[in-house]
Amino acid sequence: MTIPPVLDRAADALPLVAHLRARRRGLKIVVVGTGVIGGTVAAWVAPHHDPLYVLDQGETAQALRNHGLTVYPGDRPERRTTVVVKVIDDLAEVPDADVVLIGVKTYSLDAVARAVKERLGDRPLVVGMQNGVENQQVLPRYFPKSAYCVVSYNAWADQPGVIGYQKRGPLVLGTPDNSLQDELHELARVLNLGVETIVTDHFNDAAHSKLVINLTNSLTTLIGHRRREISDPALFQKLLSNVTWEGVQIVRGAGYKECRLGGMPSWKIIWAGSHLPRAITKPIFEKNVAKMVLSSMAQDILQRGGHQSELETINGYLLSLADRQGLKVPYNRAVYDLCRREFAKPVFAPLDVAEVYAAVRARL
Repeated sequence: MTIPPVLDRAADALPLVAHLRARRRGLKIVVVGTGVIGGTVAAWVAPHHDPLYVLDQGETAQALRNHGLTVYPGDRPERRTTVVVKVIDDLAEVPDADVVLIGVKTYSLDAVARAVKERLGDRPLVVGMQNGVENQQVLPRYFPKSAYCVVSYNAWADQPGVIGYQKRGPLVLGTPDNSLQDELHELARVLNLGVETIVTDHFNDAAHSKLVINLTNSLTTLIGHRRREISDPALFQKLLSNVTWEGVQIVRGAGYKECRLGGMPSWKIIWAGSHLPRAITKPIFEKNVAKMVLSSMAQDILQRGGHQSELETINGYLLSLADRQGLKVPYNRAVYDLCRREFAKPVFAPLDVAEVYAAVRARL
């Protein structure tokens, strides 16, 4: 009798056995970092999946213990839902965790990944939920089973443990080489109990399509969108439309294809915004701007008064792609340089759109 290849050696059978056992008892999932993304995912999934744990520290951990996680849709703030979650102090409390979802920002990822590795070793599937693609350089240094998630919704924290969200998902899971498909589909099955979750076989297209949209974070933070009145809406539209259209040209030139993500503007809409008369595009632009909430970058710089942000892993990364192609991207270059200068000041004060456009014109 021929022995099936997967059972040819005892060692080959171990991952399959572990996978089947995990299915019988339910994937044990740990969410590390309960900011706006980790917090919403935990709140949505925990009521439907008992073996889900959250790990955070300080004021946030105490708030979760005392009050649970409260989430609400931004357009219906009265529809608040509070969920009791299992809070742990140390990953050593869940040594048999099957999946770790890391919800911290990219600038904190290396330290968190190192701590997860020290506690759990190579056992779990580790999923990075950061914007951009730098997590694809960080996680494989620590984990043989690394996967990634494009988060296709915006959310914000009113206070620790209280989070508003624009819409409920979707999450897009994948790996650059389409490995770990069985594990990702099993994880998606669980996450779909609370939030729409998709496994894609063209993950880097999805990640780079999201990066185009993420370019808006720097500009809206720089001008204080949602925190102060925009002095010239037409100029704001010109800046935002051209920043994102340059982004499309960068990722397309680097070989990535468009991946439509959860109602975000298509590349055709972005092209129209930068090329057609404002009389035609204004209604669509205003509709899309109305969906915008305080971005993750604005929450770091404006709301918390910090100096760390995703500027390098979003804008800096895309500019490096542009440089490799010899693309002139004056809008993005000007916004990036202004953000680097202004965000480094002891106290950040938003600029007027006219100041930003003047910096662009100097590069045209």
